[in-house]
Amino acid sequence: MTQTETSVDFVRSIVADDIKSGKFGGRVVTRFPPEPNGYLHIGHAKSVCLNFGLAAEFGGTCNLRFDDTNPSREETEYVESIMEDVRWLGWDWGENLYYASDYFGKLYEFAIQLIEAGKAYVCDLSPEEIRETRGTLTEPGKESPFRNRSVEENLDLFHRMRAGEFEEGARVLRAKIDMAANNLNLRDPVMYRILKQSHHRTGDEWPIYPMYDFAHGQSDSIEGVTHSVCTLEFEVHRPLYDWFLDELGIYHSQQIEFARLNITHTVLSKRRLMELVNGGYVNGWDDPRMPTLSGLRRRGYTPEAIREFCDRIGVARRDNTVEISLLEHALRDDLNKRSPRVMGVLDPLKVVIENYPEGRSEEIMSVNNPEDMSMGERPVLFSRTVYIERDDFSEDPPPKFYRLSPGREIRLKDAYYITCTGVVKDEATGEITELRCTYDPETYGGTSADGRKVRGTSHWVSAEQAVDAEVRIYDHLFVTEDPDDLPEGGDFKDNLNPESLVVLRGCKLEQGLDQAKPGERFQFLRQGYFCVDLDSTPEAPVFNRTVALRDTWARMDQARRKVR
Repeated sequence: MTQTETSVDFVRSIVADDIKSGKFGGRVVTRFPPEPNGYLHIGHAKSVCLNFGLAAEFGGTCNLRFDDTNPSREETEYVESIMEDVRWLGWDWGENLYYASDYFGKLYEFAIQLIEAGKAYVCDLSPEEIRETRGTLTEPGKESPFRNRSVEENLDLFHRMRAGEFEEGARVLRAKIDMAANNLNLRDPVMYRILKQSHHRTGDEWPIYPMYDFAHGQSDSIEGVTHSVCTLEFEVHRPLYDWFLDELGIYHSQQIEFARLNITHTVLSKRRLMELVNGGYVNGWDDPRMPTLSGLRRRGYTPEAIREFCDRIGVARRDNTVEISLLEHALRDDLNKRSPRVMGVLDPLKVVIENYPEGRSEEIMSVNNPEDMSMGERPVLFSRTVYIERDDFSEDPPPKFYRLSPGREIRLKDAYYITCTGVVKDEATGEITELRCTYDPETYGGTSADGRKVRGTSHWVSAEQAVDAEVRIYDHLFVTEDPDDLPEGGDFKDNLNPESLVVLRGCKLEQGLDQAKPGERFQFLRQGYFCVDLDSTPEAPVFNRTVALRDTWARMDQARRKVR
């Protein structure tokens, strides 16, 4: 993607102006800096596409850097999943893979430098006491009784912290800034804490770890990042990052903040997503209902659709909420172009065509994708007994019902016209179990030689060749646009959609779909877009509905707003 092909937003304008003015010597180095304590979600995709996109558009590089400063929450599993997700989105960091843990030695030296300059001190207050003395937005904080320790004492204590002499929580290293600062982040923030936990890369080498706010700006500096693009919540942290860099006298990146992504019917808080996983409300991080990239991938989303969505919504300066229908619209546009059409009957009703010869079957040619005729045609076997959708038949049809009913003629997709001549019911329940029909052999291909027209068309599957499958119908995880729209004392999980997953068994699919591989995508005619699930096997095929053909939730949300 080139710069001229991408909408110009304020971030790109800043980078373009910097290149024009010669700032940073014309270099462009961005970075995507995830913490390896969870899986990436659709909100992270916006940041990934922005940072890697900027580098691609302006001939620069983008670093993938793991800010792994908290061993209590970080795992190699998350590192590997993040790398997989970034690659899946279509981006490549090449040789520019870094970890904040690469810089633990250098960060420790920076801390020593600040202590020697009288700009940092070892504090014995507990975390609770530090919070209590921090002050409020209207009241200044209180200085720690340990704030004025000598440089020599601070150096000694910090070296002993490094040696593992003290227990967790016993001491921290704090920056010595201003306890009356209007910005609470400047009120002597913690730089290092004692954590006697094994790190996923450095093992037990370090008993102390830098805080994110201390490691972040210096890591950007070490890597020579030119444009440190991050979300708005880091705007109030920028003065602290600048203070560290100024006091250390080292290279400055330019921090630019943009609005994070919020989507209706979705939560993007990593803490809340973990709560859903750990509480068993979903089936893991890659549950197709989750907004994680692994979940979206399993559901059948394409990286192209996600990148197109990120491009369409653009980059804003202030937070807003995007309708999930925009994401689904981008997905439908992409799947419509790439997905072969097949026939799948999710709620099957048997149809016996009584005047079709017993034991006979024939090949019906069907177009694979009318949006891309280069995908060709495929043969679909037709026989005396077929399945149609149960709701394609009505014994007592309402007005404007154009599908099958007693005495009515309809078209079977690409096959023949059929007419219902009888209904078979279960004697005990009265449920319709079978239809009896006749066909017109002069209507092969779904057209009539005598020019007569029918208004209804049904998809179908031959009973003899049908593939039995499980189909999982996924829907929005939350029933409300804003899951946090709750009465006082409510919990966001109260808005979970009880029908976010409906499992259908005994579905009848077109022959050959039992051989489809996990990840393959199809459009089931009139049903939506579906993807072969990771659980699927040829003996027990499983398909996930990726997205319906039309957006029904947008209309529902509009109706709710009118009621309000």
